[in-house]
Amino acid sequence: MKIAYFDCFAGISGDMILGALLDAGVAQQKLKAELTKLKLKGFKLKTKKVMRNEISATKVSVEINQRPQRRNLKDILQLINKSSLDNEVKLASSRVFDELAKVEAKIHGQKKEKVQFHEVGALDSIVDIVGCFIGFKILGIEAVYASRLHLGRGFVRCAHGTLPVPAPATVALLKGVPVYSQGLDAELVTPTGAAILKCCAKDFGPMPQMQVTRIGYGAGDKKLPIPNLLRLFLGETSMVGGYIEEEITLLETNIDDMSPEVFTYAVEQLNKQGALDVYMSPVHMKKNRIGTKLTVLSKESKVETLVSTIFSETTTLGIRAQRLKRYKLARETVLIKTKFGAIKVKIARFGKKLKNIAPEYESCKKTALKRGIPFKDVYDEAKMASKKTFDKPRDL
Repeated sequence: MKIAYFDCFAGISGDMILGALLDAGVAQQKLKAELTKLKLKGFKLKTKKVMRNEISATKVSVEINQRPQRRNLKDILQLINKSSLDNEVKLASSRVFDELAKVEAKIHGQKKEKVQFHEVGALDSIVDIVGCFIGFKILGIEAVYASRLHLGRGFVRCAHGTLPVPAPATVALLKGVPVYSQGLDAELVTPTGAAILKCCAKDFGPMPQMQVTRIGYGAGDKKLPIPNLLRLFLGETSMVGGYIEEEITLLETNIDDMSPEVFTYAVEQLNKQGALDVYMSPVHMKKNRIGTKLTVLSKESKVETLVSTIFSETTTLGIRAQRLKRYKLARETVLIKTKFGAIKVKIARFGKKLKNIAPEYESCKKTALKRGIPFKDVYDEAKMASKKTFDKPRDL
């Protein structure tokens, strides 16, 4: 599986992501050709090689030659969906803008449909966000990971006036994401950069096991004591016998004094916090009491959050933790065209061989309700269409 790892030692922004992708091998002409499918006018994409602390990098800028235009969520989604871009690019880009609209609406006390985008509604931000997912598609990236995010501190001026760093929208987007600050007076993580990573990164933390094939550097435009760069590693996940090897943490606790209703709520919260899996097992405890063993599987970056949730939402006084090795099949979620419309489907492969196809429940449910047809008809159609699409093995 081809993966990307963003090393965010100096933060992240939309233009830095785009610069890193170009530096790692995305052809500029190919990117420009894809961006023309948006049918946007009034901008030019400019790239140049720059030096940051004696490290060569690619700096991307979007030159605007028209008056600034405010757009709401509907305007931007229509712009994206009416284009001839790849469906996966449309879906990912739309999700980023939807997330941005949600946090802006909450911050300003509005409905998300009423939010007027300022900075992120500008042409350069649309180009950065859509261009990012075009770049992923060109490079064949199937999974994205990132380090902890270096936030910076201080204040920044924007359309809403002077705001503290990180900006309120950035803070809202990064709930549950590991972050830190080392005292640099600058806005290192922008709302655009935060939204892109929040929507596409599978995990935040140490670099996953991978065989690195390319490295790219995207440059920012700030003068900092450290290189104002975003480093991108491209490579292949470690495959042993056709499957992926990774490390996870197992959290366990035995409970004999809690209502079943509370377990239900606790499990819901743990899933929302990003647990890989949560399950319960009956156990015999001391004094022959019947209890429940709560087991939570977690990525390293989520351990502290999940431990805190277990303590706050259950009656336990202690949690056991073990580092485990996990083997899993390479998997990806794709959009499949069916007679009922596009449906999300998860596919898994053992090496190069297709092993399993599973239409996603929520996607099938949404389509069934929208069209007023049985869920099973949508599910069966999605599975049949998927088999026709993936009837031949293809390299990961």
